[in-house]
Amino acid sequence: MLRLPSIRQQFAGLAEGAARDQMSYRAFLAELLMAECDDRARRVSERRIKAASFPRDESLRAFDFDANPNIESATVNTLATCEWGKKGEPLCLIGDSGTGKSHLLIALGTEAAMHGFRVRNVLATKLVNELVEAADEKQLSKTIARYGRVDLLCIDELGYMELDRRGAELLFQVLTEREEKNSVAIASNESFSGWTKTFTDPRLCAAIVDRLTFNGAIFQTGSESYRLAHTKAQAERAQVS
Repeated sequence: MLRLPSIRQQFAGLAEGAARDQMSYRAFLAELLMAECDDRARRVSERRIKAASFPRDESLRAFDFDANPNIESATVNTLATCEWGKKGEPLCLIGDSGTGKSHLLIALGTEAAMHGFRVRNVLATKLVNELVEAADEKQLSKTIARYGRVDLLCIDELGYMELDRRGAELLFQVLTEREEKNSVAIASNESFSGWTKTFTDPRLCAAIVDRLTFNGAIFQTGSESYRLAHTKAQAERAQVS
């Protein structure tokens, strides 16, 4: 009736351990309630991670820092505390394909979800297409408000494709809705100087860069693809064999 499934599942084992260790009633009760609280926190984190719509599972533990010397583990671990997210500050991951941008974006978004943040992950082109469709269906304000409510919006592959003026303006509205309130994290294969190829209006491009960098962290992941290096190394080992 009280919806305490973890206590129901773990009661027998915890009761046996309490009897064996001669725990007091108070200590046994604390063990039961902590088991329920821990399991409830785990389930909430799982729901938040699922709601974020990450394309795949990525974690900081699985990231190979040795493969990319441009990425310092200490800096990434500092970002994983999510202090920047609590302050509503932006994060920009800039680097060529294969340097770990998307992995870090997903992993840091996952860490934020585990810290209690409402997170949404989306490709830049998919977000713009959704905004254009919403505008056509007169649902734009509702869609922008929905993206404005999440604590952390992760936008991947910004800079891969050119956006027309309308799409860029709609994206700008989302960023403006979130400015200095909720964080935005982006991953881009283009340096900011190259964003004029994505946002063809120079003034709009400058305004978007300003929204994404003001009081934010800019993280350069480099230009050498460790995926390509890994593939080459495997090929060389196979040739030697």
